[in-house]
Amino acid sequence: MTDTAQNFMIVEDDPVFGMVLQRALSRRGFNVHHAPDMAAALQLSQHHQFDKAVVDLKLEQESGLTVIAELKLRQPAMEIVMLTGYSSISTAVDAIKLGAINYLSKPANVDEILACFESVAAVATDDQQNISYASVERREWEYIQKVLSENEGNVSATARCLGMHRRTLQRKLQKRPVKQ
Repeated sequence: MTDTAQNFMIVEDDPVFGMVLQRALSRRGFNVHHAPDMAAALQLSQHHQFDKAVVDLKLEQESGLTVIAELKLRQPAMEIVMLTGYSSISTAVDAIKLGAINYLSKPANVDEILACFESVAAVATDDQQNISYASVERREWEYIQKVLSENEGNVSATARCLGMHRRTLQRKLQKRPVKQ
């Protein structure tokens, strides 16, 4: 590996996925460091200057959104992509507001992750050519996530806003997100 290789941080609490991603990025010429939680990520950011990072939304004890905010405070030039198995419009908007350059749903391979770091213009062009409309169920799920976020995670308040019974909302929240 050369000294010109970019430093890449992975913040992922799943050790198997983190190791697979680390190995794949290393093969692509990156200097890769893996952090299983926010404390380890912040410690790495004190000792290394990172060009890129992939941050999982749901970590063991923390939110990836908090990790993004802290990393951007310490290294503002770092490009960050949020990676999640539970995507929603509200968390995507929050991630972008905090400094992430893109938001990607799992499962994702290394090519998809690296493509997220490409220029915004290239991504926008691809998106315009591959327009797909979300299903009614998907839109409902995203709207529920938005209202839940506005109510700071309070299920009872969200149920009142949506005009549904709290137990019904809890059942909907336990389901995985609906495919596009």
